Amino acid sequence: MILSVSRRTDIPNYYSDWFLNRLREGFLYVRNPMNPRQVSRIELSPEVIDCIVFWTKNPAPMLDRLGELSPYPYYFQFTLTGYGRDIEPGVPHKRENVIPTFQRLSSAIGSNRVVWRYDPILFTSVYTPEYHLQAFSQIAEALRGHTKRCVISFVDRYAKNSVSMKRLGAYELEQPALEAFSRQLVGIANKNGMTVSSCAEVMDLSHCGIHHSSCIDRQLIEEIIGCPLKVEKDKNQRHECGCVESIEVGTYDTCRNGCLYCYANSSQKQVDRVSQSYDPHSPLLCGQATEADKVTERKMVSLRDSQMSFLNQ
Repeated sequence: MILSVSRRTDIPNYYSDWFLNRLREGFLYVRNPMNPRQVSRIELSPEVIDCIVFWTKNPAPMLDRLGELSPYPYYFQFTLTGYGRDIEPGVPHKRENVIPTFQRLSSAIGSNRVVWRYDPILFTSVYTPEYHLQAFSQIAEALRGHTKRCVISFVDRYAKNSVSMKRLGAYELEQPALEAFSRQLVGIANKNGMTVSSCAEVMDLSHCGIHHSSCIDRQLIEEIIGCPLKVEKDKNQRHECGCVESIEVGTYDTCRNGCLYCYANSSQKQVDRVSQSYDPHSPLLCGQATEADKVTERKMVSLRDSQMSFLNQ
């Protein structure tokens, strides 16, 4: 199986001790967000975990502990934008901290295993198209040789971020302006040895050089593990998402980055409340299992297609 670590929170930044402890213990628990009394027990044996996909804005706490991941194939989805702390209050200074962290991570594990995410893109009176193009260019130049892929998306409005989007005065570009903007992003990325693809976008920007991609990417995982996978599209994701099936191990309302566009946190007050129950030694990311919980063993099998084919020879 493939582990998603995590769409719901920044585990490398805030909860890496917990995750690495769970790898040593060989299992973890995940609460069902729709039915919190249902808890799944996830086996973490290297024999059944085909790949780990990390999502983060700052993996610095993990950099000196990458050796603990050696039994597992993995790669990082690394979000690095041009926003300041007015939008991403919990993210360290980009030029002084985050870019060097990206470069160091890439040097340690290889540029093919660190995917740069410049997303979501939102437009305001401060973060204009011109601002984004300048920021994107500066970051792309700094990351030249440290990644091969850039993934973008344009901000979506959810119930959890609608108030913030309104307060920021976020707006959408008309289609001609959006296409011109997209073509410029592609040009900048290509000049720095990168391709650009989109994440879960309804619109088709292929004529601008931006094709749909997936974050939990079958092709990339197969390249990393050197073996084909028997895996289907993740039916639990929205129609536009191209990700293959995975097991999500994160918990909502635990990410302390505080990004205003976030869809995974209800409020900062709720994040403060839930994260207070964090215990790096608990099987659960935050909190403890109780007698009222129903713990069920999740069936875990490798998705590797080990049968040889003349096409692979």
